[in-house]
Amino acid sequence: MVEHFAVRGGARLVGSVDVVGAKNSVLKLMAAALLAEGTTTITNCPEILDVPLMADVLRSLGCSVSVEGGTVTIDVPATLSAQADYRPVSKLRASVCVLGPLVARCRRAVVPLPGGDAIGSRPLDMHASGLRKLGATTEIEHGRVVAQANHLRGAQIWLDFPSVGATENILMAAVLADGMTVIDNAAREPEIVDLCTMLQRMGAKIEGSGSSTLTVYGVSGLQPTEHRVIGDRIVGATWAFAAAMTRGEVDVRGVDPHHLDLVLDKLRSAGAHTEIRPDGFTVAMDGRPRAVDFVTLPYPGFATDLQPMAIALSAVADGTSMITENVFEARFRFVDEMVRLGADARTDGHHAVVRGVERLSSAPVWASDIRAGAGLVLAGLCADGETEIWDIEHIDRGYPRFVENLRGLGAGIERASADPDR
Repeated sequence: MVEHFAVRGGARLVGSVDVVGAKNSVLKLMAAALLAEGTTTITNCPEILDVPLMADVLRSLGCSVSVEGGTVTIDVPATLSAQADYRPVSKLRASVCVLGPLVARCRRAVVPLPGGDAIGSRPLDMHASGLRKLGATTEIEHGRVVAQANHLRGAQIWLDFPSVGATENILMAAVLADGMTVIDNAAREPEIVDLCTMLQRMGAKIEGSGSSTLTVYGVSGLQPTEHRVIGDRIVGATWAFAAAMTRGEVDVRGVDPHHLDLVLDKLRSAGAHTEIRPDGFTVAMDGRPRAVDFVTLPYPGFATDLQPMAIALSAVADGTSMITENVFEARFRFVDEMVRLGADARTDGHHAVVRGVERLSSAPVWASDIRAGAGLVLAGLCADGETEIWDIEHIDRGYPRFVENLRGLGAGIERASADPDR
């Protein structure tokens, strides 16, 4: 017997929903705690599966970690193990972000090649290249990334692509390197800014946070701190798309609306009404959404994590939409499951063409990653009958209290157990 979501279509989502800390931030903040001996406390953490997985990664390095509700407490010893355990790393792509802190603290890191979502290749070339410029050697041995450095020195580093993961690893190594490091073409995501804020509270000297150029002045050591995670913009945007697709009205609280300026602009182009507040926003849709084109790009562009939601919206919109994926090539595998639900969608390389239909039809579908799973649930809310979404452990990795929040907005959704091969 395997758990799945049973979604009954037809409900108009109405009400308010609270967004907690960002998945794409909290895991990197937990890794950053490795940079300082002592106890670091991180609050407003999402209660998702990835947080205890990351806790297991840190425990394998010698830390004591407590996860209680929305608070993670990390006690970092004076001497860390430099080798991460394969089991938790294999389940969590973000675990590679311990590479930079370990090289900085231990001058050595052995990290198994990470697992995670099946959304396409995410090579570590830029991570390794940046660490080499700081003075480390890197190689792949027996399925593990091995990095060593007798001495880290500041360097001028240019990223071929504004990779979030590479920016984070290089940044966390550079804060304890001798001299000045400049990272050009750095990622600008709000989660990078959140990491910089925490590192600065720990005593790091960083300039240019939120821009494409980060300047880091290395210090001899950092101190533990307490930090509150920023609200999850991807979760907030998911609720925004849900409101538009179901022709509902949803008040989203706990997220900076300016992190979603482009998303809200796209929804306004689709016909939604939006209201912005300092701690959130409201999205309301009176009728069928209009077709809108989407192009995924690094921040401040349209996030690749929201591509499944864009396709789900397009599937029920009035007109034809073009969705272009520029970040992860395998994300379009989600489209095959949308077709099961009656979507008129075709893919060709980096592009998907979606011709909206008035209503989708229920079917059993399978989630291939966190965001694809959420997109399928939103599509199920706009389908006739009952849609079953399988492999929901992906969704649980990224969305705290997913079923409870949807039910609170009036959705017909239940977590059920059944034989997927029945």
